[in-house]
Order: sequence, then structure tokens, then C-alpha cells
Amino acid sequence: MWGVLIWINICFFLPVTILFFCCVCCAGHRYQVPVIYYTNLIVAILIHHSTMFFWEIIMHDIIAFFFYYFAVIASLYFKSCIALERYCFITCPLLDCLRQTEGSVPVCVLVWVLCIVSVALAVFLYEFVRLIIYAALPAPLFIFCLAGTLKALPAATSVPTEEKRRTVGTLVLLLLNYFLINLPAVILLTLNLYPHLAGVIVILFLFSSLLDFILCIFMRKGPIDRLLARLCCCSMESNNTGDVTDVSTDRSDHVVRDEGKEETGSHDGRDGEEVERVR
Repeated sequence: MWGVLIWINICFFLPVTILFFCCVCCAGHRYQVPVIYYTNLIVAILIHHSTMFFWEIIMHDIIAFFFYYFAVIASLYFKSCIALERYCFITCPLLDCLRQTEGSVPVCVLVWVLCIVSVALAVFLYEFVRLIIYAALPAPLFIFCLAGTLKALPAATSVPTEEKRRTVGTLVLLLLNYFLINLPAVILLTLNLYPHLAGVIVILFLFSSLLDFILCIFMRKGPIDRLLARLCCCSMESNNTGDVTDVSTDRSDHVVRDEGKEETGSHDGRDGEEVERVR
């Protein structure tokens, strides 16, 4: 099973990761999420799959463990950056520091440096319990970003409805990917269960990479809009149109009443003139 998973990783996920990296770099302007965060996420995934490629050769080397954990933690933190950027886009549309190049580049550099230092201290000092703490740090951020975004959706009148749907879909996908796949895989990997559950851990990480590729669909306009429009949690547009129709009907009723009053007033004036002529 281990050999089959290695070949699946080499023959499918590694080429697909390289393909996605090239596509994102070539068509970055079409994506709504700043392309620099997703590009760094793809680089972390590429390091992860490359480590799996050389795992048979350097299985017992501490350098292999460093690059493996480093790629996993870096991918988690860049997903946190994407979630935080989506939250700020809904709650603070005028705050573009996380979307502009001047703000996103220092954030990415800080994430890489933080991952290198923290993972190096944990691996080379053989304190692998720290890695569970590092992996658990983004958990409150994912929950806060999703809850805060759902709370701020009605007040975000300047954001289009389709963009709201894509943002909520992105945050839900990141939250499910983290709690159902990433965090359990890191915990199993860190608790010295790798020899017994190696296949399960690799399968979890492969599913995580697959969801990261699906995340690319949520970042673009068009492909996912129809699916999100059918979800019950994203039916805000129907409520808005219902309010507009109610207002329009009320206005039409007022117009009809005003016209009726004008007609009755004109009839009363004509009757008064005829009475004066008779007199």
C-alpha cells in the first residue's frame, strides 16, 4: 500500500501540483483571492510532494522530516492567510493591505521565516509535541473568520452577492479541510504513529492536496457560482429581490391612489363650473 501511494503521489499529484502552479502564475489576474497567497500555498504543497518523492531514499534522515513538517505547517499558515484575507474583504472592504503587493509580500516572507524557525527548533531538538501546537494555532482563526464573515454579510452592501457566496464557500472549504484532514493527519504523524498508520496519514494528506486544488475553483468567477446559488445558506439574492418587489408594489399602489385623487378632484372642479353656469 505504501508503494502504491508513493506512485500515486509521483504520477498524479506531483505533476498536477506543477500544472496548477504554472496556471496560477500565468492567469493570476483572474483570481479574486490575491494570487501570491495561493502561489505560496502551491509551493508548500510542491515541497511536500517532492519530499514524498525522495522519501524512500532519505527515509531515516532528519532533513527529510524537517522538510516534510515544514511543508505541512507552511501550507496550514498560508491557508490561514487566505481565510484572513477573505474575512477582511467582507468586514473591511476599504482595508486593502492584505490584498495589495506591499502588504501581502511581507506577510508571506514572515510566514516562511516563522515556519523555518519553529519547525527547525521542533525537529532538531526532538520536541515534536511543539508541532501539534503549531498546527493547532490556526484553528481559532478559521472559526473566527467564518463566524465573523457570516455575521457581517448583511452589512456588506458594497460587495456583490456572487462574491459573498464565493467567500463563504472558500471559508467553509478551508474549515472542513483543516478540521477533518489536516489537523488529524498532523496529530497522527506527530504521535509516533507513522509506522503503523502510514497509509492513512498519506491518504489524508493526499485528500488535503486535492481540496487545495478545488480551492482554486472557488477563487475564480463563473465555475462555482451556479452551484453556490442553489445552496440554502446563500439565498440572499432572493430575499433582496423580494424586498425590491414589495417596495415597487407599494410605490405603484401610492401612484394609483394619487392618480385616483387627481381624477376625482378634476371631476369635482368640472361639476362646480357647470353649477355656476346654470346659476
